Amino acid sequence: MTDTVTPEAALAALRAAGDPERAPGMAAYHKAGRVYYGTALPEVNALVKSWRAALSSEERLPLADALWQSDVHEARIAAAKLLTQARIRPPEAEQATWQMIETWVPQFDGWAIADHACSAGGRRVMADLSRLDAIEAWIASDHLWTKRAAFVITLPLAHLNFPSPDQLAARERVLGWAATSTMDRQRFIQKAMAWWLRDLSKHDAARVRAFLSAHGETMKGFARKEAAKYL
Repeated sequence: MTDTVTPEAALAALRAAGDPERAPGMAAYHKAGRVYYGTALPEVNALVKSWRAALSSEERLPLADALWQSDVHEARIAAAKLLTQARIRPPEAEQATWQMIETWVPQFDGWAIADHACSAGGRRVMADLSRLDAIEAWIASDHLWTKRAAFVITLPLAHLNFPSPDQLAARERVLGWAATSTMDRQRFIQKAMAWWLRDLSKHDAARVRAFLSAHGETMKGFARKEAAKYL
């Protein structure tokens, strides 16, 4: 890690870009008990872009870990964005990136940070579909945000226009998780399933129609409506 992108320097930059008057409103909105700097997302994006340019894939990992462990809202988002990349080299850094994201999942306590981390994790899932084996266990979790993450992190599978046989099998696997989760009455789980199905309907409307025909009646009304939004 270069001397200019230490964890201390990164946190100082995030704080300097923040607005203390904005921070209490962010804390009230996200309802998670951590520090908020009041830093707008475009400012976080600009800082992360500069750090990514300065650091190798291996060097980004300790910085991401330190930012996450700080438990600062904007720092956790920055950590996730630092690891959001389609291809990571060398293979050891790619695997270490996935393992780090896995350790974050049980710590999710709201949608905002979770969604950024799942965006990073989704790239790693698409790079190695065998990671669905680990994600499948999340569906049985008693932790709301872990279970929700199983659907959010696999969203890239719903966005494929021309899936390969392996990708199509992976998509069907996630749809199987959705079928078994339709009875879960938690709003955030229903919403995540609906989001997944809605996005898939843009690429495979027939498959979503078939899913809703078989399982729609057990979904909550708002979720069923959202899943069918583009049909």
